[in-house]
Amino acid sequence: MSNLAIAAIRRFHYYLSYKKSFNLVIIFGLCSVLPSIQAADFKVIHAGELLSIAGEKSTKQQSILIKDGKITAIKKGYIDLAADQITANDTLEYIDLKNSFVMSGLMDMHVHLQGELGPNNDSESLRMSDADVAMKSAYFANKTLLAGFTTVRDLGAKPEQIYALRDAVNIGWIPGPRIIASGGVSVTGGHGDVDGKSPDLLDMLTSKTICDGPFDCRRATRRAIKYGADVIKITSTGGVLSDTNTGTGQQMANDELKEVIDAAHALGRKVASHAHAAEGINAALRAGVDSIEHGSYANKESIKLFKKSGAYLVPTLLAGDTVVQMAKAEGGFMSDAIKAKAIRVGHDMQNNFSSAYKAGVKIAFGTDSGVSHHGDNAKEAILMSQGGMSNQDILVSATINGADLIDMSASLGTLEQGKQADIIAMKSSPLDNISALLDVHFVMKSGSVHKQ
Repeated sequence: MSNLAIAAIRRFHYYLSYKKSFNLVIIFGLCSVLPSIQAADFKVIHAGELLSIAGEKSTKQQSILIKDGKITAIKKGYIDLAADQITANDTLEYIDLKNSFVMSGLMDMHVHLQGELGPNNDSESLRMSDADVAMKSAYFANKTLLAGFTTVRDLGAKPEQIYALRDAVNIGWIPGPRIIASGGVSVTGGHGDVDGKSPDLLDMLTSKTICDGPFDCRRATRRAIKYGADVIKITSTGGVLSDTNTGTGQQMANDELKEVIDAAHALGRKVASHAHAAEGINAALRAGVDSIEHGSYANKESIKLFKKSGAYLVPTLLAGDTVVQMAKAEGGFMSDAIKAKAIRVGHDMQNNFSSAYKAGVKIAFGTDSGVSHHGDNAKEAILMSQGGMSNQDILVSATINGADLIDMSASLGTLEQGKQADIIAMKSSPLDNISALLDVHFVMKSGSVHKQ
């Protein structure tokens, strides 16, 4: 409310309290300075084929009614908005998607928006300022949004910059997907710590959330949350892209895992664990982790723990496929230590994914984009299909399951009354051919059209 309106209200109250009579002109004068009724933004989408809820049947010739960024109704047929629902100040737009397949915006639960893997990574990290990194991440965020991914979980970035990007997108300063941003907690010398550089650079670049021992890891977790983390990312095993020959086995000790997860949960944050080897997967699951990223060597015990705890597997098959191709390329930029891990782990990921899916493990869609190119996120769906996952289940993993993992099922993941209008469209049905996701031609996020 403006200062002028507040002053008018105070003056009006004075007359009510202390004057025995007053002219009705006062009332009309007051009304003239109070804020006018806020105009509404209405949109109506005419959808040729609509999948409101992944896992259920699609329907033909539907209308989606949207007001101020939220879905108000879904009705049969191609309807016009009733004249009595809008005023002269309202805006109204009809969007013709009668020749399209329409569904909820996709979600990628594992991205890295601040870069892309390539031969110039090390030199760029030394040459680029924090402002440069922020600009680059905004560019990649927009590419991701235009590919149909309206919500992502960023699991590894410079904290200050990724939190600023998240907030700028939320405010509406720049276009991008809704970002759930992590704070990373790793042990000294493990995956997630800086490696492959001179000692001076190692000292300068080491994060303040690198920890050793359970109580230090508790401190690091609380610090990450204090500075803005929506979710905590831990690395319970070694990683393929660490430039060191420390392997992919368990690196974070059981007591460290437990302290991180307990501290995060106590402060209302979930925990995602990068994990390749079975012992690291199982240790994280026993400690109460909410999702396992990659899960390359999940075994029978892992599957039992997944199903008992209800944790999600985020498979990132696209990352595995990408690093295999890079490792085999002539004149590649990877060190010998990275190449050996890439070829071994990348080849094994799909078989283990297939086993987990067939056993009924809950799966949330995630790519590790940043290893692969941003904007190519939907290629993960093709690899999931090749691993035996049904098209319907792939769509569930990229909508309903993603929303559940980030505790946003009340507002995201399906197209229903009261939910955010995150809507995408493509010319053919991904239920028939999952590769249709590669060609999204319409993107709406919270009622705003970003691609049409």
